[in-house]
Amino acid sequence: MMNRRAFVTGLGAVLAGPIVAAAQQPRRVWRVGFLSGGGRPADGAPPAALRRGLEELGYIDGRTVTYVGRWAETRRDRLPGLAAELVDLKVDTIVTVGGPASEAARQKTTSIPIVLAQVGDAVGIGLIESLAHPGGNITGVTDESADLSAKRLELLKEAVPKATRIAVLWNADDRGMTLRYRAVEHAAETLHVAVQPLGVREPNDFDVAFTAMTQNRPDALFLVTDALTLLNRKRVIEFSELHRIPAMYEFNFLVADGGLMSYGASQDENYRRAASYVDRIFKGARPGELPVERPSRYYLAINLRTAKSLSLVIPPSVLLRADQVIE
Repeated sequence: MMNRRAFVTGLGAVLAGPIVAAAQQPRRVWRVGFLSGGGRPADGAPPAALRRGLEELGYIDGRTVTYVGRWAETRRDRLPGLAAELVDLKVDTIVTVGGPASEAARQKTTSIPIVLAQVGDAVGIGLIESLAHPGGNITGVTDESADLSAKRLELLKEAVPKATRIAVLWNADDRGMTLRYRAVEHAAETLHVAVQPLGVREPNDFDVAFTAMTQNRPDALFLVTDALTLLNRKRVIEFSELHRIPAMYEFNFLVADGGLMSYGASQDENYRRAASYVDRIFKGARPGELPVERPSRYYLAINLRTAKSLSLVIPPSVLLRADQVIE
C-alpha cells in the first residue's frame, strides 16, 4: 500500500503538471499588416497612434504583436503587389489607409480581416455594403467625406466672405477624391460661388495647377487630401502663402504646417478606434458583422499666423467655433 507522504507527493505532481505545461506553452504573437498609398515614414513603422492603441489594449510590440508595413509612395500601381506581400506573409489583419489601398487588399484576400483606419466614403466607393452590415472581411472607420466636403466649403466661404471663385485641387485618378470634388461642386451652387477645377494625377501636374492659379487667381483654395496631394502638401502650402490665397485643408496637421484652416476628424482617434477593431477581431469577432463606425467628432483648426500673413481677418463667428487656434 502507498504511504500517505508518497500519495500526497504524487497527487501534487499530477495537479501541477497541467499548470506547468500551460505556462510553458508559447504565447501567440499576432501579426498586424499595414497598407498605405502614401509615403513610407522615417521609422518604417505603422502610425504611432495605432500602435499605442493596441498597446493600451494589452498588445506589447515584439512580444504579443508585430507589425508589417507597406507603403506605395503614391504609386497606385504598386498597391496590388504590396497587398499580395502582406497576404503571403500571413498577417492576421491588414489595417488600411485610403480607398485604393483598401481595394487592393480586398482584391487579394477574402479571408484576412481588413480594418479601415483612414478611409472616406467606404459605401460610396463600394468597399462595404452598408455601415451597419459591411459584409465580407472588411470593417473599421469611415466618414462621409462627400458631405464633409460641403461643410468645409461652407466654412471656407464664411472665413473668406468675398470669395466668388474657389479652386479645388484633387487627385482625379482616385474615385473617392472625385466624389469629394463633386460634393464641393454641388455645394458651390448653393453658396453661389464658382469652382475652378484643378485635377492632378502625378507630381508634375501640381506645377500645371499652380500655373493655372497664377494666370487666373482664385479667391480661395480647397485641397482634397489623399496620398498624392498629401505628399505634395508643402508645395501647396508654400504656393498659397506666396500668392496670398486662403486655403481649406482636411486635417489639422496641415494647419500646423502653415495652412490656414482645416475641418476634419482626428487621425489619431481614428487609428485608436481601428486598434479596437483589431482587438475585437483577434478575440473572435467576424469583421463583416462588426458595424463600421463614423468619427464621433470633427475639429475646426485655424492658423492665425497664416491669416495675418494673408492680411485676412477671420470673422468672430468662425473663430469662436475653432477647436484649435494657432497664434
